[in-house]
Amino acid sequence: MIEPYSGKFKMKGKQIRQKGKVKLSSYFKQIEDGKKVSVVRELGVKAAFPKRIMGKSGEVIGSRGKFKLVKIKDGNKTKTFIIHPVHLKLLK
Repeated sequence: MIEPYSGKFKMKGKQIRQKGKVKLSSYFKQIEDGKKVSVVRELGVKAAFPKRIMGKSGEVIGSRGKFKLVKIKDGNKTKTFIIHPVHLKLLK
């Protein structure tokens, strides 16, 4: 019997029925300026941000086209990242 993956290989991909699927509502979602968001990578869309900000939270300060400018504290500095809304999750 084959054992399931564990450790760092456990969450590298999507489940078999979710592969390649991106909900259109999450792809085109509207996030207003000043909202708190968390960075959660959507595996069906290429992510163009560093892996070290995965799971961190920040504040949306503006937009550039359909992308959002997110202010996140990275180490001791506050940095601005340009992230597609499909990779952002609203916090309450």
